[in-house]
Amino acid sequence: MRGIDAGFLPVTREEMDALGWDSLDFLYISGDAYVDHPSFAVSVITRVLTAAGYRVGVISQPDWQSVDAFCVLGRPKLGVLIGAGNLDSMVAHYTAAKKPRRQDLYSPGGESGKRPDRATVVYANRAKEAFPGVPIIIGGIEASLRRLAHYDYWQDKVRRSVLFDSRADLLLYGMGEQSVAEVADALAKGTDIEKLHHIRGTCYIAGSLEEIKTEYLLLPSFEAVCEDTKKYAEMTRDSFYEQDPVRGKTLVQPHGNRFLVQNPPMPPLSGKALDAVYELPYVRKAHPMYDASGGVPGLSEVQFSISSSRGCFGSCNFCSLAFHQGRVVTARSHESILREAELIKDLPGFKGYIHDVGGPTANFRQPACEKQKTAGTCRNKRCLYPDVCKNIQADHTDYRLLLKKLRELPYVKKVFVRSGIRFDYLMADRDDRFFRELLEHHVSGQLKVAPEHIADSVLSCMGKPSAKVYDGFKKKFYKLNEMLGKEQYLVPYLMSSHPGSTLQEAIELAEYLRREKIRPEQVQDFYPTPGSVSTAMYYTGLDPFTMQPVHVPKGEEKAMQRALLQAFLPENRRLVMKALQKAGREDLIGFGPNCLIPPRPENTGGKNNEGSKNFRRKSSISENQRRTEGRGRKPKGKRNQSGAGSHHRGR
Repeated sequence: MRGIDAGFLPVTREEMDALGWDSLDFLYISGDAYVDHPSFAVSVITRVLTAAGYRVGVISQPDWQSVDAFCVLGRPKLGVLIGAGNLDSMVAHYTAAKKPRRQDLYSPGGESGKRPDRATVVYANRAKEAFPGVPIIIGGIEASLRRLAHYDYWQDKVRRSVLFDSRADLLLYGMGEQSVAEVADALAKGTDIEKLHHIRGTCYIAGSLEEIKTEYLLLPSFEAVCEDTKKYAEMTRDSFYEQDPVRGKTLVQPHGNRFLVQNPPMPPLSGKALDAVYELPYVRKAHPMYDASGGVPGLSEVQFSISSSRGCFGSCNFCSLAFHQGRVVTARSHESILREAELIKDLPGFKGYIHDVGGPTANFRQPACEKQKTAGTCRNKRCLYPDVCKNIQADHTDYRLLLKKLRELPYVKKVFVRSGIRFDYLMADRDDRFFRELLEHHVSGQLKVAPEHIADSVLSCMGKPSAKVYDGFKKKFYKLNEMLGKEQYLVPYLMSSHPGSTLQEAIELAEYLRREKIRPEQVQDFYPTPGSVSTAMYYTGLDPFTMQPVHVPKGEEKAMQRALLQAFLPENRRLVMKALQKAGREDLIGFGPNCLIPPRPENTGGKNNEGSKNFRRKSSISENQRRTEGRGRKPKGKRNQSGAGSHHRGR
């Protein structure tokens, strides 16, 4: 009877019997553990369906070696829904260096190996075997970002659309609430899934072009993008341009003698509809079947956080959000968010701290401009790159007032903003009130921001603003803190080995870190994940928008660029030495103040040398130590305990 009284959806036949259900309408198979919280895809989609009156059960992380594991809740009447989880299963399993991860935050106890590689494909084929004739519908971020032919970093080849390999009947891309409800209602009325080829936000396979009844754009074929990198770049460019719910066209990509058809994106949820989704009756806990394993680690990052918006018009090339959530921002109402705060205060473990109020980008709470509301996003222009568009509405008033209401709640001690501030958008706002209140009330010692690099040539390939914008932001940050009488520090996130970065730019970044006395504890190495423009650059060596060649660090050079960002670590010394020699920068090898590494390993008898445990602990410093080392005192304020916002997130 576990989970019934608590409000969880059934995960066993006994729980179905307790509810009086003889069968399910929909079975949801998830690559994540079952956590009933609005940050988990399995919970949102199942809650949307149950709110519409459907009977839905959940099988999380089934044994994919056995068909029996997929049959424990019986044969569903209407369909099987499959999602790999909150991350692409390959990203969940492997680091950017293709090494197995030791922990899976979305599995019970953080145990790795609880889901297969390419979980969508494996689960869908097992479900097809278990339930012949039942519609198989795939969705979630893995399916969404692999909906067209895509470069697979782990196999180092182009794979066809996941819809072909999974043998599913339909693919839902994007956030999915509206499309899954529309599909469910059609199936409930008896419509054959083969007839559901008109729904926005979906992909299907057509046997001929004559079957496609709407105007479409023909993309280069799967075979063409496998053989010709220029064709792959063209496919990436054209699919990016059409990723808009107002002006986007149907896309068609031949795969052999069949055709992958992507219908235009579903319009984003309205603010009222977004409120309704986040106010469904979530338990906000991991299912109690995981208690013995210590719960699900991924919940702790979001349990006391509030999602306030969706969509991102930042459109960084290395980020998949524009391809998944879209570029149009929608936001929840203040009233809905305040009601969620009321729920959070009653959760076990709440101590008065709301860990985050944000979204893909915390300070985006409205569309970039009025035009987007009716005409959609610009086809070949971006809102913030190369400069902030003159039509952008850089106004933080709504977000500032929301945070003020939250921090004034009697049970709230502190409201943090940790999901990422877009500093160029912040600098475009002529009113400094939000910036001041952010620093005064919503930062605890450190503010994490993502300049990503300091070389403009690399930033251009990233779709990020010039380094001078970050320099201006940094100066203003410290000036405002001084005016407020606060000692707070910036923690910049920087990325190694992005396309466009040669060894010279990597060394330039390493010199910047040395000059600023920043010793990053972690390095974000570029990860070529499906669906991003930067991944297309990595595979093709071309900028899809200009078709100009782009330098792509691979193999040992990629490892060298990563090592340069942590040149102080003794285990990186060999690669750093090799990089400096290869780039003709032996001037940075030595004992001088401008050098990155000494000419030979230092040996101080094991006391506080580079190889000692004590040195490595002390070396994990950020821009706070840069400010305080010269004055001989420790920084004030607690370390921000929240993790960095992921560039590969969403449902």
